Amino acid sequence: MTLTTPNLLTFTRIAAVPVLVYLIAFPQPIPSLVAAGVFFLATITDFLDGYIARSYGSGSNLGKILDPLADKLLIAATLIMLAAISREPRVPAWIVVVMVSREILVTGLRAVAASRGRILAAEELGKYKMGLQSVAIHGLLIHYVWLHVDFFAAGMFLLWIAMIVTVWSGVDYFIRMWDVISPRTRASIARRAAI
Repeated sequence: MTLTTPNLLTFTRIAAVPVLVYLIAFPQPIPSLVAAGVFFLATITDFLDGYIARSYGSGSNLGKILDPLADKLLIAATLIMLAAISREPRVPAWIVVVMVSREILVTGLRAVAASRGRILAAEELGKYKMGLQSVAIHGLLIHYVWLHVDFFAAGMFLLWIAMIVTVWSGVDYFIRMWDVISPRTRASIARRAAI
């Protein structure tokens, strides 16, 4: 295992997930602010690990696999908890299902690509998706009205945009990686589509 500084930051982001899940279980205003703070620190590690890897040439294949996986764990766990907690208004569960399904499908595609010797690094559209999701989730975590700002409404507005970009980036991944899918699998998919 390559324990570079970017990889350690990625592991820190993964370690933040159970802390975040615990905090979200308490939907009162102060724990909500603390959860937003933990989420903010976790998203900062996402920026830092990429910056350090690029700036100092300390990127690794492990990092290319772990970084998007850590992002997916952080986003999926947070969205699932936001849809599950008993706080009104709620994040619609169907939006969470759409967004988490995309993450699972792209992770599966990455696994297939890795088994064939291709490592898929995060693409520009995926980075926009992550940025939009992160900003939306900050608002949804804060949830309450602070300083005359309805953070839940702002978060939901951005979550709708994030959902569109999430689906778009997922489709984009599959189009770009179509050659990774074996010809036999492509033929099977084509047959099913024709039915």
